[in-house]
Amino acid sequence: MEPKQYLVLLLNDDYTSMDFVIDVLMNIFHKNYQEAERIMLDVHKKDRGVCGVYTYEVAETKVMQVSKLAREQGFPLKATMEEA
Repeated sequence: MEPKQYLVLLLNDDYTSMDFVIDVLMNIFHKNYQEAERIMLDVHKKDRGVCGVYTYEVAETKVMQVSKLAREQGFPLKATMEEA
């Protein structure tokens, strides 16, 4: 049986810079600039953007990495995960 897959989502807020969101997408989710920019615009316009689909452990790790990096940089950016 295949393990369950989880979407990792970035949630929009009024404080996190677009550049930081693009950095997160490129560094944590290994997106190229064009993909990162497209997802960042989804976050901006639709209040959330899908960063990728992963197994539970990987998704959980990515959410924690986003939280840690955002905290270190002083941004309130949040990532969440939900079943795909």
